[in-house]
Amino acid sequence: PTVSSIALGPVTCSEKVFLADIKHLSGWKQWKIASSKSLKKVLNDIKELSSYLELWQHDIHSIEGKFGTGIQSYFLFLRFLVRLNFIIFILMFGFVTLPSILSKYGILNNSFAKIPLKNIEPHCTVYIPSDNKGLVYFYTYLKDLLSGTGFLEVTSLFYGYYTVDTEWLSVLRYNLPLAYLLATFGYLALSLLWIIIGSVEGFKQNLVHGEDQFQSYCNKVFAGWDFCITDLNAARLKHRSLQYELQTDLEEERLKRKIADRTMKEKLRIYSWRILINIIVIAVLSGCFYSIYRATVFSQESSNDFQPNLIVQYLPSIVITLVNFIAPQIFSFLVRLEDYSPAFEIRLKLIRCVFMRLAGIGVLLFSLWSQISYCATDKCKACGYNYELYPCWESEVGQEMYKLMIFDFITILAMTLFVDFPRKLLVTHWSCKPVQWCGLQEFGISDNVLDIIYGQTICWIGTFFSPLLPAIATIKYFIIFYIKKISLIHTCKPAARPVRASSSNFFFLLVLLIGLVFAFIPLGISIAHIPSSKACGPFRNFNTSWAVVPETVLGLPTGLQQVLHGIASEAFAVPFFVVVCLLMFYFIALARAHKRVVEQLREQLVMVRFDPLFCTPEVFFVVSVIRHAEE
Repeated sequence: PTVSSIALGPVTCSEKVFLADIKHLSGWKQWKIASSKSLKKVLNDIKELSSYLELWQHDIHSIEGKFGTGIQSYFLFLRFLVRLNFIIFILMFGFVTLPSILSKYGILNNSFAKIPLKNIEPHCTVYIPSDNKGLVYFYTYLKDLLSGTGFLEVTSLFYGYYTVDTEWLSVLRYNLPLAYLLATFGYLALSLLWIIIGSVEGFKQNLVHGEDQFQSYCNKVFAGWDFCITDLNAARLKHRSLQYELQTDLEEERLKRKIADRTMKEKLRIYSWRILINIIVIAVLSGCFYSIYRATVFSQESSNDFQPNLIVQYLPSIVITLVNFIAPQIFSFLVRLEDYSPAFEIRLKLIRCVFMRLAGIGVLLFSLWSQISYCATDKCKACGYNYELYPCWESEVGQEMYKLMIFDFITILAMTLFVDFPRKLLVTHWSCKPVQWCGLQEFGISDNVLDIIYGQTICWIGTFFSPLLPAIATIKYFIIFYIKKISLIHTCKPAARPVRASSSNFFFLLVLLIGLVFAFIPLGISIAHIPSSKACGPFRNFNTSWAVVPETVLGLPTGLQQVLHGIASEAFAVPFFVVVCLLMFYFIALARAHKRVVEQLREQLVMVRFDPLFCTPEVFFVVSVIRHAEE
C-alpha cells in the first residue's frame, strides 16, 4: 500500500512517532505547527472556493465522469488556450490598439509617421485600401467579413490601421513602433513560459503514472475514492472516472502482454507493414504540399492577370482546409493498422498531422513572400518590395491568416452540423446494415487537438499582422467548447480503447510547443528580413520592423548603450551559454540522484509493511519525505 492508503486506515507507526515527537516540542514550536496547519487549511478552503469560479469546472468534471480522463484532457487543453488567447488579447489591446484608438479620436496628442521624401520614392507611399464606396450589397459585406477586405481592412483589426508614430501624454512620450514590437515579443515569451509551466506539471503526472503499474492500481483501488463526496451525482461521476482509469490500466497491460507474446514471424510482419504504411504517409504528405503550392501559385498568377472571382481569391485557404480535413482521415485509418497502443497512436497521428498542417502554412507564407519580394523594375527595387501588388503587404498577410482562422472555424462547425448529427440520426433511426456497421462517430482526441493546435499556430503568426486576432481566437475556442461538448454528448460514443490523460496532457503541450517554435520562423523573417511597408503601419520610417530597436538604443544614455551592446556581444553570449549548459547538466544529475533516493525510500516502505518492528524515527522520516514528494 502507498502512503496515501496508509493515511486512510488506523494510526500507523510513523504517525505514532510523529505524535510522540510533538509532545516533546516547546510551546513556540507547537504554536508554529498549529499556525502552519491552520494557514494551510485556509488556503485549501480558498482554493476549493476558487475552483467553483473556474471556467467550465462543472462541465469538465461531468465530461470526466461520463467519458473518462482522456477526453477530459482535450477540454482542459481547450480551456488552457482560451485563457492564453485572452491574455494575449489584453496585452496587444492595452499596448497597441488602445493608444492608437485614443490618438485617432484626439484624446492624446500624437504625431503621425512621416516618410522623408529624400529617403524613399513617393510612389512607395501610396496606399488606397479596398474600402467599398456608395451602394454596397449584402453579399459584399458577407464577402468582406469572410476575407477581411473592404470595411474590415481599414479597421484596427489589421496592421495598416496603426499609423501613429509617437504619442505624448503631458511630458511622457509613448513610442508606438517600439511598443508594437515589444508586445509581439511579449506574447510569444508569455506563450512559451505558460506552455513550459504546464508541461512541467504534466511531466510530473506522467512520471507518477509511469513508476509502477501495481502501485498505480493500488492507489486507485484503496486510496482513489474521495470520502468527502456527499452528493449522489458527484459520487457517480467519481465512480465512472475511476472505472475508466482502471479500464485504461487493464488495456495497457493487455497490450504489453500481447507485445511480449509476439513471435519473430509476427514481429517481421508488423515491422514490414509499418514500413509500407510510412511510405504511403510520405506520399500523402508530398501530395498535400504540392497541392497547396500549386493552388497558391495559381491564385497569385490569376491575381496578377485579371480580377479574380471569389473561388480563385480563396483557393489557397480552400485547398488547405480540404487537405486538413482529408489527410487526418487517411492517417487515422493507417495508424490503426500499425498495431500501436492507444496513447502512442494519438502521438504518432498528431506528429504526422501537425507536420502536414504546419508545413502547409509554411508553403502558403513562402509563396506570399516570393510574390512580395519579387521586383522586376527599378521603381519596385527602390521600395524594396512589390509595392504594386502589395502596397501594405503586412495587412495582406494578416488577411490570409484571418481567412485561415475563419475557414477553420467554419469547417469545425460544418462537420458537426452536417456530418456528425446526420450520422447520429441515420444510426438511430435506420436499421440498414452498412449504416449500423459504420456506427456512431468516436470522439477522436487527436483530430480535435490537432484542430486547435493548428488554429493557435495561425493566431501566433497572425497577431503581428492582425493585433486583434487573439480576440477572435478566444471567441472561436469559447464557441468550439460548447460545440464539441454537445457533439460529444449527443452524437459521439466513447473511444473503444481508453486513453490515459496524464501522458496526453503533457504530449498536447509538447506539440503546442512545436507550433509555437514554428511560429517564430515566419515572424522572425517578417520582422528582421523583409522590408516594412512604406505606405502603412507604424514602421514606415524604418527599413525593417527590427530597425526600431537599434534606433531606440541610440537614444539611450551612453553608459546604458555600452551595457546593452556588451550583452548582445559574443563576449557575453558564449560564457552565458556555457553557464546555462552547466546548470542544465547539474539539474539533470540532481534529478537522477533524487530518483534513486525515492526508489530506495520506496523499498524501505515495503520493509515496513512486512516487518512492523522496522518502525523507527528514521522510517518516519522516510514516510514524511515520500508524502511530501507525492503532494
